[in-house]
Amino acid sequence: MKQFFQEFKTFAMRGNVLDMAIGVVVGAAFKAIVDSLVNDIISPLIGLIFASDFSAVVLTVRGVDIGIGSFLNAVINFLIVAFSLFVVIKTANAAASLYKKKPEPPKAPTTKVCPFCQTEIPLKATRCPHCTSELETEV
Repeated sequence: MKQFFQEFKTFAMRGNVLDMAIGVVVGAAFKAIVDSLVNDIISPLIGLIFASDFSAVVLTVRGVDIGIGSFLNAVINFLIVAFSLFVVIKTANAAASLYKKKPEPPKAPTTKVCPFCQTEIPLKATRCPHCTSELETEV
């Protein structure tokens, strides 16, 4: 039993699990803000078209109330969350690209190929160590 709890502790303390837990908590807080924005600001503004609160728009069919306003609130919530996440991720990616390590310029070659035996030899060599051919020195 002790080994079971040790394995669970190892699993729970992994970075991914903690990151996910933090993401869920922050997401719940963000949802409350978006819900307030939609329910308290956007819906009443759109509801002006219907001369009532947007969330109160209901379609009654054969005595059954269909909450169109609540559905539209959910759609608006989704669009706001999706757009907000897009902006946050785009900003984070732009910030991360500023701190990315720039690629180093290519280094000057230190070797050359022997024209006689086609083996790679040091750039300063005057004789090929493989075929013993004399090489022309570059000036």
